[in-house]
Amino acid sequence: MVSVSIIGASGYTGGELLRLALSHPELEVKQVTSERLDGQFVHFTHPNLRGRTPLKFVRSEAVGKCDLLFLGLPHGSAMTGIDHFATLADRIVDLSADFRLRNAADYDRWYGKPHANRAWLEKFVYGLPELHRAELKAAKYVSGVGCNATATTLAVWPLAAAGLIDATRGIICEVKVGSSEGGAAAGDSTHHPERAGVMRSFAPTGHRHTAEVLQALKLKNLAIELHLSATAVGNVRGVLATAHVFVKAGTAEKDLWKAYREAYGKEPFVRIVKEKTGLYRYPEPKILSGSNYADVGFEFDARTNRVVALCAIDNLMKGAAGTALQCANIMMGWEEVLGLEFPGLHPI
Repeated sequence: MVSVSIIGASGYTGGELLRLALSHPELEVKQVTSERLDGQFVHFTHPNLRGRTPLKFVRSEAVGKCDLLFLGLPHGSAMTGIDHFATLADRIVDLSADFRLRNAADYDRWYGKPHANRAWLEKFVYGLPELHRAELKAAKYVSGVGCNATATTLAVWPLAAAGLIDATRGIICEVKVGSSEGGAAAGDSTHHPERAGVMRSFAPTGHRHTAEVLQALKLKNLAIELHLSATAVGNVRGVLATAHVFVKAGTAEKDLWKAYREAYGKEPFVRIVKEKTGLYRYPEPKILSGSNYADVGFEFDARTNRVVALCAIDNLMKGAAGTALQCANIMMGWEEVLGLEFPGLHPI
């Protein structure tokens, strides 16, 4: 068994990761941390884990060495503590934004302050298996992914990979997100009377995850304007990305099908959802709750050469903890789907 600890396990993402790790056949959870909840049973905070583990939270300074370390800390904490964390485990998966971007200057632009430990950026592999599987196999340090970035990237990636995008016209993407994306700590915007039933635009421009999508598109030497907007909706879980992408003149729908099938035909967690009839003919986040699947689809407006590219995910799974465990499986040389086979529920 591989020993694993989770630094920062009291939040929604940390709890989801703990849920997955407890059922993973190759992992033995050693320690989980919370400074605020030190000494409390984890099931007091994550009630779905009642009876699944006798673990109690400990403070981070009490964590000993393990084989694999997950970091579920707020942005800024992992980059300042990484030198210490690296002494605790040979392999680390960080779920925060601290090591997602390769260009240190992007932290100045998108996060509003310089990166505190730039030398570590080049040591991390961006943790989206669909784009970086080969690098993940040899990695010791893996970064997390932004949930909105994941949905947007997976929606448009096949078009970029196939060279179909008209780079002169830009990409416009709207992501609709559930309340769990705001984290477990309550605030004015997440207070139930203010959050329930909303359709609230909270980042019409300047969303931080834009940087991750642009970084992904550069893998195909695609320099393009990306306009990303985010809207809060009434769901607890889920992200739905709706991207408007203009393709080159002469592109036909069969070219789009070819692009998506070539990109995702062998992917274990990406499904193409495009039906002519039926209730679920396009991707929907609701039925993906608790699963690591990303459902992608598209519609083509041949009159304007516009593709509406869609992707639905559970933000806590494929947008965070699920992809983190998927990356760990690849890094450890295990079957990629191990511990991630849950297909979601219907109805829910």
